[in-house]
Amino acid sequence: MPTLDIESTIWNTGHNYIACCDEVGRGCLFGSVLAAAVIMPKGLIIDGVKDSKKLSPKKREQLYEIIKEKSIAIGVGTVSAEIIDKINIKNATRLAMKKAILSIKDKCENSITPDYILIDAEKIDLPIPQMAIVKGDDISHGIAASSIVAKVLRDRLCQRWHMEYPNYNIKQNKGYGTKAHREALKQYGISPMHRISFLSKIL
Repeated sequence: MPTLDIESTIWNTGHNYIACCDEVGRGCLFGSVLAAAVIMPKGLIIDGVKDSKKLSPKKREQLYEIIKEKSIAIGVGTVSAEIIDKINIKNATRLAMKKAILSIKDKCENSITPDYILIDAEKIDLPIPQMAIVKGDDISHGIAASSIVAKVLRDRLCQRWHMEYPNYNIKQNKGYGTKAHREALKQYGISPMHRISFLSKIL
């Protein structure tokens, strides 16, 4: 289970606002990549928080509401399929994370600038001390919390996208390249929200 070991070490060096950041949708064929940044109170552990991929949708929703209530502040950033095609998914992921950090607000809509950033295996182009942690959502409680926020919010977007583009069953596959999704692409063609740079081997 993720712990506060890394966060505690950073808090003990005098940093107060640690923004933990993760993304979802990196490997999708459809839609934006989305990143979330979460600043949690010092020492707070929320029971059940772990890598969002290891939780059921119902449990993620429950934990998301607790994280939203207990956190100091949250930020979200997205980068569209069009921009992903222009700058590639790695750069788009970093940009979404940067947007998430820059959009962090507390419950009163006050902007908060973190004094340290913990990131899941990436580096963000900001002049703030930061640490990239491989498999961070398995190790850091804060990164795991941010992975839950990111997953819940992108899944909600997928519900909306499905209404606009029902042929691709986005509410089910979440934009990933399932067999049915690939077959739908061959049958119906590319939508305006597909990542064209991801589709060369399929089409």
